[in-house]
Amino acid sequence: MIQEKTEKSELMLFGIPASPGIAHGCVFRFLHDEVQVATYEVSESDQEEEIKRFLEALEMTKSEIREIREDVAKNLGEKEAGIFDAHMLVLEDRALIEDVKKEIKESGQNVEKCVHRVTEKYLAFFDQLEDKYLRERAVDLRDISRRLQRCLSGTTASGTAFLDEPKVLVSEDLTPSDTAALDRSKILGIATDLGGQTSHAVIMARASGVPAVVGLRSLTDKLCDGDELLIDGFEGVTIINPSETTLFRYGKVDVQRRKLLNLVGEESSLPAQTLDGKKLDIWANADTPEEVSKALKLGCLGVGLYRTESLFLRTNSLPSEDYQYQEYLKMVKSSGDQTLTIRTLDLGGDKILNGWNQQKEANPFMGFRAIRYCLSNPNVFLDQLRAILRASAHGNVRILLPMISGIGEVVRAKELIAEAKEELSRRGETYDPAIKIGCMIETPAAVAICDLLAEESDFFSVGTNDLVQYLLAVDRVNNEIAFLYEPHHPAVLRSLKQVAKVASAKGIPVTVCGEIAGDPHFLPLLIGLGFDSFSASAAMVSEMKFFARRFSQDDVEKITLDAESKQRPSEVKELIKNFYEDRISEASVPR
Repeated sequence: MIQEKTEKSELMLFGIPASPGIAHGCVFRFLHDEVQVATYEVSESDQEEEIKRFLEALEMTKSEIREIREDVAKNLGEKEAGIFDAHMLVLEDRALIEDVKKEIKESGQNVEKCVHRVTEKYLAFFDQLEDKYLRERAVDLRDISRRLQRCLSGTTASGTAFLDEPKVLVSEDLTPSDTAALDRSKILGIATDLGGQTSHAVIMARASGVPAVVGLRSLTDKLCDGDELLIDGFEGVTIINPSETTLFRYGKVDVQRRKLLNLVGEESSLPAQTLDGKKLDIWANADTPEEVSKALKLGCLGVGLYRTESLFLRTNSLPSEDYQYQEYLKMVKSSGDQTLTIRTLDLGGDKILNGWNQQKEANPFMGFRAIRYCLSNPNVFLDQLRAILRASAHGNVRILLPMISGIGEVVRAKELIAEAKEELSRRGETYDPAIKIGCMIETPAAVAICDLLAEESDFFSVGTNDLVQYLLAVDRVNNEIAFLYEPHHPAVLRSLKQVAKVASAKGIPVTVCGEIAGDPHFLPLLIGLGFDSFSASAAMVSEMKFFARRFSQDDVEKITLDAESKQRPSEVKELIKNFYEDRISEASVPR
């Protein structure tokens, strides 16, 4: 319970910047009120009725999730809506359903108590594990458990609809459906004790344009009735009861940022090149035809990353060759004459189909995923390859292989691609016989042997999110160590430079994708390390082009030499941040 305090002194806390922007206002504590779980005995003759109540609650909950998903898809996009596919997987988990039925029959108690007991047992198991997938699955299960209990008891969830004015939302953590249910017109910003930069709730906050800081740990314990909170989503700072001086300073920052965005919009149609004319290739990460169209209007060369697992997760199945072909064809047609880079299936880790792999893994991010799964399930892989090849007859398509750690994986994948081509030829179907095949560089092993991989690849795509995680041995959503996830780390910079150097020597194109590829602060440093091709979300393309036109190759060389001399990630981060702010200031928009 929030305690009263008399003196309102300024207190600054540091967390993880999750969604950019400045917000200030009174605090609204978003509490996860647990539904009171009734407990009573049920006669054996009434147990089937309890099971019926349970199944009806499941269907009601599914209906709620479908509505949330449709609303998110409409207002934020298909990528963000795909988060709720994980919720549907929980609701359709046969093991969970059968365990609840069994508990009803064996305990002789009501369904509410049985659902509570079974889900608590699952959560206790998940809480003992530390891998990202199982932790996120636990968040989904908690969310679903609350919804089931509310459906069974006829109660409604707490929310923001009753707020009489916009406020800053503070919570220990937010589930995806919490975030989706918020009235965004009444939320100034979000601050949470838990969470990392890639949590589902953060992705949705960023897509909604709501400033957010996460991983603040003890924020909720430090707040009192009547407190005000300032959120700096750029730097990951929150300030309790900010002084007038602080508010003035941050007010200027917010105004400056808004001016910058206006200027960025005015120049969005200008080319992607540096001040002295060095051309840059800007691609888009896109998973839907709508995202492709938006990116092409902003001047992107094409799609640098189409994640096909979004299709598998959306249908919660292994879709047929024909179904996949129709979906890929839509993407090809949206791309027009531009290149569409289709990444083959990257299931595993935090992306699991219901029943696709019955064996539970202690560390699924380093387990049976992506290319490893595909090569062990050639029939599934061949269905996808034939669908991609058929789509290639209608546009400029290339194939990207994920999670490569050895040359043998690329060779075997190419053998299966050849097999898929032969089958299509026998069927009299057309395809691009010279379709390009590339591999993702996202493991330390791939960096170390990128010269060998270059001999079997037409292009590289550097997956920086996983590469940083694997290089630094940091689970980026583990609240205890999320601060160690440092893209500015010298080990990351040296690895990137090595890949760019080899790609240049071997004469094959290389594109950087992942979060840093769409971060304007990183742009001059990545260019200095040897890259000129970047794949980012369409939302960041205009700002990247705007900033590129404010520095030259001489600037790039200087800042890169300076960065390579630094020993600490914080020093590199400060260096590129100051450079960005200086150049934006010269555009008459001080930051």
